[in-house]
Amino acid sequence: MSRLDESRPFIPLNIAVLTVSDTRSLDEDKSGKTLADRIKSAGHALADRKIVKDDVPAIQEIARAWIADKGVDVIVSTGGTGFTGRDVTPEAMEPLFEKRMDGFSEVFHRISYDKIGTSTIQSRATGGVAGATYIFVLPGSTGACKDAWDGILKWQLDYRHMPCNFVEIMPRLDEHLKRGKLQEA
Repeated sequence: MSRLDESRPFIPLNIAVLTVSDTRSLDEDKSGKTLADRIKSAGHALADRKIVKDDVPAIQEIARAWIADKGVDVIVSTGGTGFTGRDVTPEAMEPLFEKRMDGFSEVFHRISYDKIGTSTIQSRATGGVAGATYIFVLPGSTGACKDAWDGILKWQLDYRHMPCNFVEIMPRLDEHLKRGKLQEA
C-alpha cells in the first residue's frame, strides 16, 4: 500500500491552474480557488492561475506557454470536460500530449464513482505529459477538483510518496527529446 517516506525531502513543484469557463470570473471561480488553496497547503507553489473561455485555440495558447515555461512543472485545468457543445478542454489539451496518462482518468473515475455513482461517466477527465510538464484535465465541479487532488494529485506530486510518484521521474520526462537532439548532432 502507498505511504509517505518521511526520510525523503519534500520537493515543491510549480503548478499552474487554468479554469475553462464561459461564465465565471476569477472572483467566482470556486474550483480554481479550491485547487490553488490545496496546492499551496501541500507546500507547492502556485505558478500561475488564469481563466479562459471554452475555446480550443485560447486554451491551447495558455497551455503551450505554460508547457514552454521552465517555471511550470504541472498544469491542472478545471472545466470543459462534459459533453455539451462548449465543452472542449480535452479536445484542446489532448493534442498537446506527447504521452497520454490513461491511468489518471481510470483512477479519477474510480474515486468519483464512490462519491457520485454512475454520474462519473459524464466527465472526460484526462491526463498526459507534454514538454516534461504534467497536465491534468479535471471537471469544473469543486467536488471533482477535491477528489482529483485529495485522491491522486496530492500523493503523486509528493516525492515522499511510495512506492513511486511523478516527481521522481520528472528529470527523465524529456529523454525522448534529448535522444532526438543527440541523434541529429
